[in-house]
Amino acid sequence: MPTVGRTAFLALAVMAAPAVASAQTPAPPPSPGAAAASSRSGEILFESRLRYEGVSQDGLDDAAALTLRTRLGWQSPERSGFRLLVEGESVVALVDDYNDTIHGPAHRAAVADPEAFELNRLQLAWTGLPDTEVILGRQRIVLGSARFVGNVGFRQNEQTFDAVKVTTRAFEPLTVTWAWIDRVHRVFGDDSPVGEWRSDSHLINVEAPTPAGRVTAYGYLLDFSNAPAQSSATWGARLEGSRTLSPDWSALYALEYARQSEYGDNPARFDVDYGLISAGLKRGPLTGTLALERLDGDGAQAFQTPLATLHAFQGWADVFLTTPRDGLRDVSATVSYAVARPPLGRNATLTTSWRDVRDADGSVRYGRELDVSVRLALDARWAVEIKGARFDGTQAAFADRDKVWAAIDYRF
Repeated sequence: MPTVGRTAFLALAVMAAPAVASAQTPAPPPSPGAAAASSRSGEILFESRLRYEGVSQDGLDDAAALTLRTRLGWQSPERSGFRLLVEGESVVALVDDYNDTIHGPAHRAAVADPEAFELNRLQLAWTGLPDTEVILGRQRIVLGSARFVGNVGFRQNEQTFDAVKVTTRAFEPLTVTWAWIDRVHRVFGDDSPVGEWRSDSHLINVEAPTPAGRVTAYGYLLDFSNAPAQSSATWGARLEGSRTLSPDWSALYALEYARQSEYGDNPARFDVDYGLISAGLKRGPLTGTLALERLDGDGAQAFQTPLATLHAFQGWADVFLTTPRDGLRDVSATVSYAVARPPLGRNATLTTSWRDVRDADGSVRYGRELDVSVRLALDARWAVEIKGARFDGTQAAFADRDKVWAAIDYRF
């Protein structure tokens, strides 16, 4: 493990060298001629992320993963309202002492970043109607906070959808999104038996600004023929907003409720609830938030969000990617501080959060978790991030675990 760690961080340091140099010597802006030529010929899409992830989990051997994710694509110039985008994605394991969820080994802790070489996006967008965009093909879909539908961008192989999506602002002040999903390409990749879900799912999302804040109403009808237990119908609403308290202080708040039941070929019968209450204060670069999130469970079935960016919820240790059958109640406190002009780079964000997770009734503690991260944008293209998570479980089903990440991102 120590040798693997040294190898991983050496590779990160090698990639970081040009990033640091770039931060100290800003790139000149493109000339007007170059920008015009780029517009005529389309746009090259390129991004890469080198990341080390280490996991120490009770009952399993330690895991160490050093993976390089690369995306390369092209977006055409707009012609008669049409624009084509094609993008490939590869994930290569430079250090593979981990359970990649496909090939094992089962005695090691899991890191859900298997090697992959895939078509990530292939979509045709059309904007021929006023205030409306239609996208057909393999695409990225992120709705709202990604609590119910997201691209799982934290993982190296992101989640994309074979779908048709329509977004319109023609009915002001409403923003209406509807999507039909034919396939879900999950983070586990094409080689995984659970890497693709066959779908006949509909997503409906309506947003509007109001004096109280932004209101969202939604319905997610998920039907997966090869994963029927994940099929469900969810209807809900969310209010999110802020209020100025003084020239220096503002209040932040969010309220959300949803109800979920079986749908499609799901053989179970259930009706379970979801609720969120969040309140915070912001003063300049400092933000603090307290939140209570509850996902109901009836002892057999629990409220699930299978298309969500789950890493962003219930802690970065990823203990609760599947809601336990007795549900869960997550009480959390988060503090973040944004540094506009750090000694190195353009901006930095420091974030820490603490949470206590119990069953939905609050009578059985599952565990507590502490998360810490530092993200530094060196310039417009380079960024580095270091983050860690420590989960202290109190039930046999939720083992203690520590996770650490160190990553370097580049976007062209």
